[in-house]
Amino acid sequence: MSKWSRRSLLQGMLRGASVAVALPLFDMLLDGNGEALASGAPIPTRFGTWFWGCGVNTARWFPSKLGKDYDLKPELSPIGDLRSKVSVFSNFNCVLDGKPNLVHWSGVMATMSGAAPLTGGVTGGTSLLPTLDCLISDHIGGNTRFRSLELACTGQSNVSYSMRAGSTVNPSEVDPVQLYRRMFGAEFRDPNKAEFTPDPEVMLRQSVLSSVKDEREDLMRSLGAADRQRADQYFTSVRQVEQQLGKLLEKPEPAQACVLPTEPGKRELGPTWDVATRTHDLLGQLLVMALACNQTRVFNMALSNAGSNLRKPGDPVAFHELTHEEPVDEKLGYQPKATFFIERSMETLASMLKMMDGVKEGAGTLLDNSLVLATSESNFAKIHSVDNLPILVAGSAGGRWKQGQHISGNGDPSSRVGLTIQQVMGMPVTEWGDGAMKTSKPISEVMA
Repeated sequence: MSKWSRRSLLQGMLRGASVAVALPLFDMLLDGNGEALASGAPIPTRFGTWFWGCGVNTARWFPSKLGKDYDLKPELSPIGDLRSKVSVFSNFNCVLDGKPNLVHWSGVMATMSGAAPLTGGVTGGTSLLPTLDCLISDHIGGNTRFRSLELACTGQSNVSYSMRAGSTVNPSEVDPVQLYRRMFGAEFRDPNKAEFTPDPEVMLRQSVLSSVKDEREDLMRSLGAADRQRADQYFTSVRQVEQQLGKLLEKPEPAQACVLPTEPGKRELGPTWDVATRTHDLLGQLLVMALACNQTRVFNMALSNAGSNLRKPGDPVAFHELTHEEPVDEKLGYQPKATFFIERSMETLASMLKMMDGVKEGAGTLLDNSLVLATSESNFAKIHSVDNLPILVAGSAGGRWKQGQHISGNGDPSSRVGLTIQQVMGMPVTEWGDGAMKTSKPISEVMA
């Protein structure tokens, strides 16, 4: 009989202290059924993703003109004021190559992970590879309190397209009050204050987490293959929390644009359109200041889940259902009720980008010092198309990305966008993806 039990693991590894890292449920515990700042430091580059569900109407969203000064179709018109800072990518596909089209899942995972998945659907699924944000947070997130922030606007924490691989989803924060307290609560250290005193309690918690790692090898020898994968993810979490605590023991670098925000009041959460967009704006305001205060450099914002459950007040029919049930208006050439949500989604994206562009950093703005990848899981949701996926990238990564262009991929895999982003972010990667989505061809037109 194994010496390990859930109680012995918790008592032995955590030494009885309270540390917020959840222990995975191992099989062996189950039965057989189961530029520069004022300080001289360079302005950091940030990366984020922004997701909306149920795609677009192709003819009303994609520009006709390639290159700079591209035209704005009705559904993309909300980004008009920021067109010079937003690049549009057309004719980049999820290349299935014999794999099933897992509706409302294949498209987003192809772009985000560089691989068409094997399992998934409207409610979620698995990923063959880590998503782009995880790779980038591993590269640039180590010097911040939080390697990344995941946010969702409909009150559902499981709405997240950030995945390490397999079925492990990085859950989203959904409540602006809880996000505020997490970012700017008792553990927040104002980077612009002259005085700094390390918190003894943080020192103790970091010491406890260090002791957890001492038990790693002994535990690993007792685990099967599946449990070793879970344990590896667990110890990665432990290491990340330890690093996060370590940042709390260091005096933070001054941050020019950092201003402590006011805690928001309690608000209703849910998928009703007005509620979800108010939540988005509150989360967005806090996120922007978390970036400006260098609490994180990577984020993921999901306006809705892929099979979007957004709905108008009093209307029992959600956006997803409308894309399939509402007939195409013969005169208009599109589904007017469903299209309401596409147009308003682009307005909401524009509001997020304007928040970032409104924060001055050095000679530019927070948006100028970032790259934001915005995408959906399908083109025309009525037929679950994963060709010509709608993809936008905003910002210039501090001048390393040539922004404000419309570029056609001519049927290439959407993973080319992700590979290019990684290279522009300074990662030493020459190819990315899996199977037919694997690519070694960055998009040279946007690389400065």
